Amino acid sequence: MNQGPYFEVAFDRPVDQTFTYLGDPKGEASVGKRVMAPFGRQDLLGYIVDQKSYLPPNMGDVSLKAIRRVVDQEALFDEREIDLALWISRYYFSSLGEALGGMIPSGRKELMGPALSDEDLDITEKPVELSDEQAQALKAILTEPNPSRMWYLYGVTGSGKTEVFLRVAEEILRQGRTVLYLVPEISLTHQVERAVSSRFGSIATTIHSAISPSARLTEWRKILRSEVKIVVGPRSAVFAPLRNLGLVIIDEEHDGSYKSGNKPRYHARQVALHRVATDGGILLMGSATPSAEAWKLMAEGQIRRLNLTRRLSGGARPIIKPVSLEGTQGCLTKELKEEIRETARLGRQSILFLNRRGFAYFYHCPSCGFELTCKHCSVSLTYHKSRGKAVCHYCGYSVVPPKACPQCGSLEAGFTGFGTEMIEEEVRKTFPDLRIRRSDADTTGKKGSLKETLDVFRAGGIDILLGTQMVAKGLNFPGVRLVGVVLADTGLHLPDFRAAERTFALIVQVAGRAGRYFPDGRVIVQTLRPQDPAILKACELDVEGFYRAELEQRKELGFPPYTRLIRMVLRSKDLEQVETSIRRLAKLVQERLPPGADLLGPAECPIGIIAGNYRRHLILRSPTMGPIHRATSGVLRAFSEVQGSRVYLEVDVDPVQLL
Repeated sequence: MNQGPYFEVAFDRPVDQTFTYLGDPKGEASVGKRVMAPFGRQDLLGYIVDQKSYLPPNMGDVSLKAIRRVVDQEALFDEREIDLALWISRYYFSSLGEALGGMIPSGRKELMGPALSDEDLDITEKPVELSDEQAQALKAILTEPNPSRMWYLYGVTGSGKTEVFLRVAEEILRQGRTVLYLVPEISLTHQVERAVSSRFGSIATTIHSAISPSARLTEWRKILRSEVKIVVGPRSAVFAPLRNLGLVIIDEEHDGSYKSGNKPRYHARQVALHRVATDGGILLMGSATPSAEAWKLMAEGQIRRLNLTRRLSGGARPIIKPVSLEGTQGCLTKELKEEIRETARLGRQSILFLNRRGFAYFYHCPSCGFELTCKHCSVSLTYHKSRGKAVCHYCGYSVVPPKACPQCGSLEAGFTGFGTEMIEEEVRKTFPDLRIRRSDADTTGKKGSLKETLDVFRAGGIDILLGTQMVAKGLNFPGVRLVGVVLADTGLHLPDFRAAERTFALIVQVAGRAGRYFPDGRVIVQTLRPQDPAILKACELDVEGFYRAELEQRKELGFPPYTRLIRMVLRSKDLEQVETSIRRLAKLVQERLPPGADLLGPAECPIGIIAGNYRRHLILRSPTMGPIHRATSGVLRAFSEVQGSRVYLEVDVDPVQLL
């Protein structure tokens, strides 16, 4: 006969239930601790989410297994984290264990540091005088009634959004509440981390994936013990176990990296909204290029918009010039080369931006039309000259590039298009006397290397910084006069309804790095499509005009923010199984499709094969989320009964891309 207490354990597996165990031999098990427990033929890490004295009558004769050992001395989470995980699992169609696995740090050993007390709440005032616009925004957020409790700082780059964020945070902390400050990229974390730690000292901490799991676990414990009052970090920091949460800041709210690409596929903005609603806090967002969803809600008055219209450090709106790449030999137009020389002559700095790493990305034979693609994915291979390999950026497959066309033997076959590696080579040849540094995923793999590059650039030790998105957003360098967008069109051809919005935002954001402290900023936008509306509006910095046209088009086509989407992706190494399964899934959806909703697909995904898996998808669309969310729940239950063992289903609620 089993003897209690009994423990409900959730595992980070796609199994929508918890499992009942007897206690461990040492009697250390309790709610909120991680444990190792037998699961099938192996021992798995699990999370204790409930404790019971009695078993339900129908389980009385079941022979229960015991927990092998308890990982944590103290609980890592309580009912608040469990409630949040339950909400995430329900909304994003994951298991409770998968939700907890995405929230809780995976470190096994806490790194002990000095304990702090409430007396450490030492806010260092900075003698920064607010502009009239900043002061008005601060006063509005702290004093004006706003039923939705959602505010948006809409301001040009360099207009002082960060200072307003920090002043609001100061007041919330003085009220005895806590603050969460989200940024989209780790590269931005360093800059915000420095500002926050100099302002708030030891009551502030940073959580991100670049620090070790043990270090993250240490910070998590400090937050649990209320030693930390303000947390900075990218997407996953939204789960920080802050008590009495008074404010969540979402900097660069428009950024797609706030959406998780792995299960649970949560959006940090949605989770933040849920948390402030639960704790009665404020949601404060900001960007120079709001998401289309936020722009519509601001226009309707559901989010209160506060405008910051001018740069504060002596800078002015940069001169932005679109330049056609047609007929240009190499990566750099004559106009861009001239501006780089002039910038160097003035003793100032340049940033060159291209959202594509590697040397070249498209192997093509003009004689027979052969293209070199990944043998596991339906994408072109990217040539990395430094490695001497053509590499797939989706699965990592690599091959030595052929010297002649494998199909017809033509010697004219080769790679075209350019990546950051090729730009670096051309820039070094063209400007041998200038100090150049490349910053992308290939050069910043070593811990601390990105921060070191940005510190050297800030100190004036680099003349030309070239890189991908990590040099495009949020960074504030006084010496930058020139920004060159090497190819503005990289994302425009993608079969995704957000392609124009992303392209527009990226150009405006990267242009914002130029001339922040001096009124002589220059931006050269190189493009093969100089008449494209997204590129033209970005070069004119016409944010209002872009969103007006973009929202009209979205409304006409029935895409967000005028509708809500749930995307289902099936993948399998067996083509026949995935084709059969997607038809079966579509039939189940059609049977449950609520009034006013429609089904797009089924169809092959734009990237039809990844890592040898064939991919098919369908999309549920409705004016509101509720009906299609309920329908999806029913579909998933029915599909699980007939799903093939070699077919995997991914559900994405509110997808940000459809590739």
